[in-house]
Amino acid sequence: MTKQLFAVMASGLALMAATPAFAQQGGSTVTAATTQGPILSFSVSEEVRSRPDQATVGAGVTTTAPTAVEAMRANAAAMDKLIAAAKARGIKAEDIQTSGINLSPQYDYNNQTPGQPPRFLGYQVSNTVRATTGKIEDIGPLLDALVAAGGTNIDGPSFGMKDPDAQLVGARGTAIKAAEAKAQDYARLAGFRGVELVSISEGSFGGPQPPMPMVRLQAMDAAGKATPVEPGRVSNTLTLNFQYRLVR
Repeated sequence: MTKQLFAVMASGLALMAATPAFAQQGGSTVTAATTQGPILSFSVSEEVRSRPDQATVGAGVTTTAPTAVEAMRANAAAMDKLIAAAKARGIKAEDIQTSGINLSPQYDYNNQTPGQPPRFLGYQVSNTVRATTGKIEDIGPLLDALVAAGGTNIDGPSFGMKDPDAQLVGARGTAIKAAEAKAQDYARLAGFRGVELVSISEGSFGGPQPPMPMVRLQAMDAAGKATPVEPGRVSNTLTLNFQYRLVR
């Protein structure tokens, strides 16, 4: 009986020795050993700078009146003139968007008597719209037209590309070639024969924009010169993440 038990145990140990080692994790089998080479992971970035093909400017008006209703009505009338001026410069209705309306009471805190509330002045309304155009050369005249129509709050322009991804088409090929050369260099330095591509993932982001032009809001001179605006170039950066297996 004892000899038979020993025989069964020995047989079981022999079977375990002949079976590859593995571990169970949540129902998945993970092999403990592998003959494949190590994985090399890194990223390659390519920056593309291009002349912008669209720009966005913000313009608004601020009005004050004794009552909130009067302030809103006065502001609406002023904004109608501002929007009409933008459309007269060729801006389509779908490219004009309200970006903020603010109504707030105004008080005079100067010479306030101790223990007494500040003097109420009225209500102030600020309304701003953003207009986008593909006519880069028309930004200066557009700003002048908005100011002439009563615009008091101007910001921008901010420049960009209508199709940022189109900038990156050539950059992808450049990044892949650079990654292949980099991986091969790592393999050589580490004593491996070569590499095998395992995976590529992409992430892209708009890089830092050139400094926003300081728009000088002033009346045109006698020669009718418009506000000068220089679009410069905008950048878009492509980042590709690579995994290569080192091969002996």
